[in-house]
Amino acid sequence: MNQNSIAVSVEKLEKKFGQFTAVNKIDFEVKQGEIFGFLGPNGAGKSTTIRMLCGIIPPTSGSGQVGGYDIIKEQYKIKQHIGYMSQKFSLYNDLTVEENINFYCGIYKIPPSEKKERFDAAIHTAGLEGMESRLTATLAGGWKQRLALGCALLHKPNIIFLDEPTSGVDPITRANFWSVIKELASRGVTVFVTTHYMDEAENCNRMVLIYRGTIIAAGTPGEMKTSMKNEVLEIVVLNSQGWLERISRIEGIKEAALFGAAIHVVVYDSAKAIPAIKEFLNKEGAGEFNVNKILPSLEDVFVSAIESYDHTESKKN
Repeated sequence: MNQNSIAVSVEKLEKKFGQFTAVNKIDFEVKQGEIFGFLGPNGAGKSTTIRMLCGIIPPTSGSGQVGGYDIIKEQYKIKQHIGYMSQKFSLYNDLTVEENINFYCGIYKIPPSEKKERFDAAIHTAGLEGMESRLTATLAGGWKQRLALGCALLHKPNIIFLDEPTSGVDPITRANFWSVIKELASRGVTVFVTTHYMDEAENCNRMVLIYRGTIIAAGTPGEMKTSMKNEVLEIVVLNSQGWLERISRIEGIKEAALFGAAIHVVVYDSAKAIPAIKEFLNKEGAGEFNVNKILPSLEDVFVSAIESYDHTESKKN
């Protein structure tokens, strides 16, 4: 692959805070113009990694490049060429929408001749046409996030980092936000997005799963699902939460988790597990139920990967 087509690359990237290792010698590459998901539960090391890549904090060891610039020696240049949106709302609540955009136009040194075009683009991205004079504090959470995204794009960066951009917003706003992200990628912007919402990962071209500072899985959504060695069954039964622990103890079941109103179980052999589960539920008087083999969701894949990692680590210790 031509090195010029790589937007972000890291090698053995590590960050320690005292004795605690937040990011443990990770490696990955992000191609130009792709939506790259950096996924994992809270506290996995996502925000720490993104802050190193954006030149906000230095790594303890390892190396990396963003847009061709070194994350250790050229942090200032990186900040000039990227967009960054933190998971905490980063604009000023006591300013109007218009005043916030104008403030960031000044921060990014937008030329006066281009200011109106950039201003209009930010308003369009945020979907706030006609609301320019609204006080930012009065906007709903989803509108605030879209305004923050519009401001992060004012200087037309080729790479944008979004740290938990849809955290705490409703499902409709999340869907709208992702339509904006896809539009950016279609224009050649590289989007590096962290999230712990596994359904959002389906929107990514490629992704890695980070857990306890370590990358434990990587690939496209399709590759992640087909890489799962075990099979997944869906059990639909009344009071699924009440049955979860009992079902998880049936022989041949590797792990079980609630998935909406159903139970998803990972099994070694579905041909043996399905009859065993049906026999158990009938014997215990579960009433009506269904047990079916399904394609694993990304959440199934990630739960399984985390369980496997924990099991391997516990054996080491």
